[in-house]
Amino acid sequence: MGRFTLPRDLYFGKGAIDELKNLKGYKKAIIVTGGSSMKKYGFLDRVEKILKDINLDVEIFDGVEPDPSVDTVMKGAEMFRKFEPDVIISIGGGSAIDAAKAMWVFYEHPEKTFDDIKDPFTIPKLRNKAIFVAIPSTSGTATEVTAFSVITDYTQKIKYPLADYEITPDIAILDSDIPQTMTPRLIAHTGMDALTHAIEAYVASNKSYFTDPLAKQAIELIYDNIIDSYNGNVEARGDMHIAQCLAGMAFSNALLGITHSLAHKIGAQYNIPHGCCNAILLPYVIEFNSKVSLSRYAGLACMLGLPGKTEKQLTHSLIESIVDLNIKLNIPLTLKDAGVEKDTFKSTLDYIAENAVLDPCTASNPRETLKDDMKKILECAYNGKQVVI
Repeated sequence: MGRFTLPRDLYFGKGAIDELKNLKGYKKAIIVTGGSSMKKYGFLDRVEKILKDINLDVEIFDGVEPDPSVDTVMKGAEMFRKFEPDVIISIGGGSAIDAAKAMWVFYEHPEKTFDDIKDPFTIPKLRNKAIFVAIPSTSGTATEVTAFSVITDYTQKIKYPLADYEITPDIAILDSDIPQTMTPRLIAHTGMDALTHAIEAYVASNKSYFTDPLAKQAIELIYDNIIDSYNGNVEARGDMHIAQCLAGMAFSNALLGITHSLAHKIGAQYNIPHGCCNAILLPYVIEFNSKVSLSRYAGLACMLGLPGKTEKQLTHSLIESIVDLNIKLNIPLTLKDAGVEKDTFKSTLDYIAENAVLDPCTASNPRETLKDDMKKILECAYNGKQVVI
């Protein structure tokens, strides 16, 4: 039996943030944000005003850091328990929304520990105390429509992707005004994160007739708009905001693969942004997975109008097109180019490979992947060598 889960309501387009007025009748709202950019450009104040205008009491938890920590999650949950909101609203990048999702869990279930919920599908039933509204400010993670939240344990230097349909938001708001504030570097990283989501969803073990169209539409939109978005085109930035959400709908249900398994571990170890990790790794993972997914990758290449007469040639064209996007977006092509020192890489290789195998995303990769496979992919991604399959 399959399952396909999305938020109850999704509002999108210019000025969509005004739809928060539909929350009239609730009593208390807590807003979770990273703070700086949403405050700087007035979006945080706008959310607060809309909520107060419909007579909600409002408190704000701000300052969620990039790659949010377990400590931040617990501090937020404590604030939730004191304020007792019946609406949780998170506005910001993936980190702010991911942190708010985890805070929500511990607000409703204070008896739980982080170890209790870090394995996939171990989160208890939510919505006993509050509903969840997500307003993304970046065009990449799609956490506003997914069953995932990535939280970092800095003591172990490891990221844990929490996975459970319970943390899928109730309402998602994609206001196309908000991503206009993104920097080119952020656009590059989040855009390639979204592309990775869509491509991995298209070959993942849980793919279906419901997820394939979403993944393909996202890939087409990203290829059409990511460079223009990077160069400042307003309409392209709006289209990328939609594309990343479509990719999120696909991967939240089809699941992901080892690009993400490795990126979760590399990002924490080497302090490389998540989207940048994915962009570097994706060509090498496609090479590895092509042993079992050649026809799927070739189909994407055909859809994009890339050259090639055979499935192998078409898949090679898809890989080359991703490398070309990375070049145009000023993203490093290897881990070495990203600044990872050789000695550091060697000393952490086994640890990263071992933990990548244990990552929840590995189970849905189309090809079985063991520790030695992870090491081979990492070594190729470090040195820029072709993955021999």
